[in-house]
Amino acid sequence: MAASGEIAIRPMTKTEVGIAVDWAEREGWNPGLSDGECYYAVDPQAFFAVLLDGRLVGSFSIVVYSDEFAFGGFYILKPGYRGQGVGLAIQECADRLAESYNFGIDGVFEMQDRYRAHGFLFSHRNIRYEGLGGGSRPPGLTDAAGVPFDALVRYDARHFPAERPAFLRHWLAQPGATALAVLEDGEVRGYGQVRPCRRGAKIGPLFADTPEIAERIYCGLAAAVPGQPLFLDVPEPNGAGILLAERHGMVPVFGTARMYTKEIPDLPLDECYGVTSFETG
Repeated sequence: MAASGEIAIRPMTKTEVGIAVDWAEREGWNPGLSDGECYYAVDPQAFFAVLLDGRLVGSFSIVVYSDEFAFGGFYILKPGYRGQGVGLAIQECADRLAESYNFGIDGVFEMQDRYRAHGFLFSHRNIRYEGLGGGSRPPGLTDAAGVPFDALVRYDARHFPAERPAFLRHWLAQPGATALAVLEDGEVRGYGQVRPCRRGAKIGPLFADTPEIAERIYCGLAAAVPGQPLFLDVPEPNGAGILLAERHGMVPVFGTARMYTKEIPDLPLDECYGVTSFETG
């Protein structure tokens, strides 16, 4: 059934971004408490409002990281407006806005065929695990604030399709978040962050050269949120990451398909133990 009314798409206001984050919570995505403010500070033009006869009914975002790479998220349509062609209008608009980039998404499993029809290539699945925070912080960890920022940016860029200094500057400074790194001979060998969410806390990213370093960072981040529900989104090809989650009693609760429009980036997924977020890559 086609939507009856005029569909319009425009950039979101900051207040509307907060509404989209609330919608994400209702969808069960459990966004971070400061996610909306962080994303908006990085790129106020990244979020789009979908209106039907002037009523806000949907949202999507396109965060542009470089001349070559962008990532999409917050693809949400209010339940009463689904199946009426509004979702197709969102997808077609996103396709046009992102056509010059290698455009990445984390799509829910049941939407994979639709995304393939729009030219997306399947890379891998990400599995969300839930556990419980606690334990003690291991030795050998450094607060990320004490690590030269340029070094963190370079290390992050080894595990992400683009350098993202502006994003990391805001992401790592979120209120209530804990970011930890492992340094060896002055070089970054791994880092991760845990941030407060609508429910519990979520680790993201978690990048590490070895399983032992990932374990150390995970334990330090878990120790920062004792007794809280704890979430970690693990790329499924990283078998050591799956074992890490299971070893700490975490269970799978959700998942996405990581897809790209032009090419699948050559990333060391065996060093990616936790993606940053399903909304920003």
